[in-house]
Amino acid sequence: MRRAEQPSRRAVLAAAVAAAVTAGAGPAAAGPEAPMTTGTADPARAVPARPVDNRAWVSYTDWSGGTAKGTRAVAGTRPGLAIAKPAGTVPYTDPHTGKTARWEYGTWTSPVHRPAVPATEAIVSWNARTPAGTWIQAEIKGTYTDGTSTPWYVMARWASGDQDIRRTSVDDQSDGKSTVWTDTLAIDDASTGLRLASYRLRLTLYRKPGTKATPTVWRLGAMGSDVPDRFTVPASAPGLAKELAVPRYSQEIHKGRYPEYDNGGEAWCSPTSSQMIIEYWGGRLTDGQLDWVDPAYADPQVCHAARFTYDYQYAGCGNWPFNAAYAATFKNLQGVVTRLGSLTEVETLIAAGIPAITSQSFLKEELTGAGYGTAGHLMTVIGFTAGGDVIANDPFSASNEAVRRVYRRREFENIWLRTKRYNASGKVASGTGGICYLYFPARPSAAQRKALAAVGVRV
Repeated sequence: MRRAEQPSRRAVLAAAVAAAVTAGAGPAAAGPEAPMTTGTADPARAVPARPVDNRAWVSYTDWSGGTAKGTRAVAGTRPGLAIAKPAGTVPYTDPHTGKTARWEYGTWTSPVHRPAVPATEAIVSWNARTPAGTWIQAEIKGTYTDGTSTPWYVMARWASGDQDIRRTSVDDQSDGKSTVWTDTLAIDDASTGLRLASYRLRLTLYRKPGTKATPTVWRLGAMGSDVPDRFTVPASAPGLAKELAVPRYSQEIHKGRYPEYDNGGEAWCSPTSSQMIIEYWGGRLTDGQLDWVDPAYADPQVCHAARFTYDYQYAGCGNWPFNAAYAATFKNLQGVVTRLGSLTEVETLIAAGIPAITSQSFLKEELTGAGYGTAGHLMTVIGFTAGGDVIANDPFSASNEAVRRVYRRREFENIWLRTKRYNASGKVASGTGGICYLYFPARPSAAQRKALAAVGVRV
């Protein structure tokens, strides 16, 4: 996110309701549970140019490249990176528990990647398995267009569980030219023309000394972008009518539950959206995984998603890569954070059976039928009507039954893709510029691969 947006970034996930008039107001349009299709979207159809570059390391060849110290490439149906003979041991003091422990570690550094689009922002995301007693750290080091370099910025210290370390972003990282804002590395003043011309990523894999356990990282990548400042975006023409049968979950029924995770369910738009799409792909939690949740609570899996996406530094569940990484802990799922450039690109994904989670900020009057305004909110796009309007599962709804909404295409596209907007006080604030989470199978079909490639995502 841009520096100017950071305060509202917290508000996004603190509640999608900052300016709500009535909880879950706005009718839920009735619709089919089963997919319905009355058209197709062609992945080759021309779409507006996207000032976005994605690079991901996912194959055995990828992991065999780069520079490894104490790590090794792992072959198989899902190639990855694991600890081999550790490079050494280091202490780590967890800032959220105060506990210090020693850890064996190994590192892997990617080759230099020069994005097709010199970037004002970069977001790193990863998919990994971290058994008990293990965790990972992800970093990025960039080279500016003026020839100087950033330091190694820590983008995450992450584990799928919370028994060994507290997963966390790292604040107070800046070199006077760029700054890390929770999950986003951003150029401080893009108006100077300064950009990130290239970058490397570095993984550090940790485990308790003397054990054989290891994290395994299946996917590591970064999305660099240079989205121009804009209050409005070009309108796309409808091209598809189709709806995916995505489960519906309300964040609002979880109000007050587990306030240690960002004040409870009213702030859980991101993990609630994530859980909907995880279950669409068949991801399920066992009774054993859910036995910590009060049995009186409905939809305990939403509570679980909040706990295991929670960023202890950000103090919220809305860290974008943490949500993608959570999705990838489910068998045979991948998750990435990217930017899309139009609803035409979402149609391409929906046509291949891939729903999308989008982030948007808006005043109540800017999104007809929502019934609320927000500094930022996540919802899932599950399809399009015959007229091209957006069918969304909006978790800021009074009940699960009310989650399905139909929003006007032009309004939705603009509030999602713009980078500038006017807030409730009439002041200029930032928009998300098309941020999107995509979750899809570890082994996508040919049609899914084609659709993902069409929006710049490598699988």
